[in-house]
Amino acid sequence: MRQETFTILFLMRKGRTKKNGLASIYARITTGSLRQEFYFHCEGKPELWNQKKERMMGTSRLALKVNKMLDEFRVQILNIRSKLLAEGFAANAAQIRQRYLNPLNNTMMLIAGLTDYVKRRQGEVGVRITQRTADKYERLLRYLKQYLAKRGKEEDIPVERMNYEFLDGFNLFLQTAHRCRHNGAVAVMDCLRNFVLYCLRNEWITKNPFRYYKLKEDEVQAKEHLTAHELELLTRKALDHRLARIRDVFVFCCLTGLAFADADHLRREHLSQDDEGRWWIHKPREKTSVMSRIPLLPATLEILRRYEHDEICVTRGRVLPTPSNQKMNAYMKEIAAVCGIDKVLTTHCARHTFACMAVEYGMPIDVLAKILGHSNTNMTRHYAKYSETVISRSVLLTTTRRHQMGLLMRRLNIHENSSTNCTTLAREPSIRHPTPTVCSAAISSITSFGVNSFER
Repeated sequence: MRQETFTILFLMRKGRTKKNGLASIYARITTGSLRQEFYFHCEGKPELWNQKKERMMGTSRLALKVNKMLDEFRVQILNIRSKLLAEGFAANAAQIRQRYLNPLNNTMMLIAGLTDYVKRRQGEVGVRITQRTADKYERLLRYLKQYLAKRGKEEDIPVERMNYEFLDGFNLFLQTAHRCRHNGAVAVMDCLRNFVLYCLRNEWITKNPFRYYKLKEDEVQAKEHLTAHELELLTRKALDHRLARIRDVFVFCCLTGLAFADADHLRREHLSQDDEGRWWIHKPREKTSVMSRIPLLPATLEILRRYEHDEICVTRGRVLPTPSNQKMNAYMKEIAAVCGIDKVLTTHCARHTFACMAVEYGMPIDVLAKILGHSNTNMTRHYAKYSETVISRSVLLTTTRRHQMGLLMRRLNIHENSSTNCTTLAREPSIRHPTPTVCSAAISSITSFGVNSFER
């Protein structure tokens, strides 16, 4: 490894003389292209300073004192540089400055620093981040400890020692030892990158190991969702008591757009009635804390009344008999088999079903975003990408407009000054938006109820 150039230069700020006639002397340390300035409370008379020799001239007590301070500083910096090189560091100007300013805490260690950072993040729960985000950093800390143990070298390493090889090895460790998929590993690595940026902003490190290590998630395939016909089939199917309870929770999420975590934490205080007697859900999302405003349809109210006095719901203080997410997904596979639905039904499938059907039946994106609890419409718009009904509707509308524009242009070219053109064009049939077939009365009422309510 080729060592960078290293120089120590002493300079005097002659242009900023103090009231006592003295000017500050500082050191400039340069390693390669990196430069750092050091101020160590050294002052001298500008007229006695020799910049070529970087010394005070004369034998006065002040001159001797200043020159001694300069010599001691140079020796101190050289010793710091030697120790850094012996410890395996690059010994650049920033590392030297850090060690000079904080000699007891030699450097920022990865596990020790990340542990403090995780505690800091945990303290931000409910203010800046959610508990789910804080748990990601807890998981990162646990995985890093395991990775260092597997390497078998040290229990902790300086943050500066992280390089491309370390990051790539940790990423591979996540995908092999913990069987993380690519996007899951990227999420963990992204937390590590946030910690590195935190270190950079505090000037604990000078180089960003993620500079050339790119994190890019794979494009997620379209999640499965139920059609209105499939949802109606699921709703009307006779099931035993165990599966019927799970079906009710799933249908409730299909008609409200609630994520499983939000349905699981839904309490009576989240339900309210407006001046017109309509019932609403007003609840912050568990994931983002963004407020969801959801109108309750008659079918959803019926489900809530069904479990109003349920023993399990009363004991838990909840309004729905939700099991764990894992059990819910397992039971939904049974229900899909019984109903003859050849799709993988999960808890998120219900939320996706609501969003896709709402888009297909013409609900505005901004209204849907409020119902789903999205902070902006960018997240909401991806639901429209997978709707064949929306695509066919857009194609038909575009074709109709193009056809009528062609008719208009041809008539204008042939009869440019003819007054009959306006009369003829006025008789042309107007553009009609195709309306989707309503397969389910409950789902179709989402749009009319939701739009009218939000427009009030």
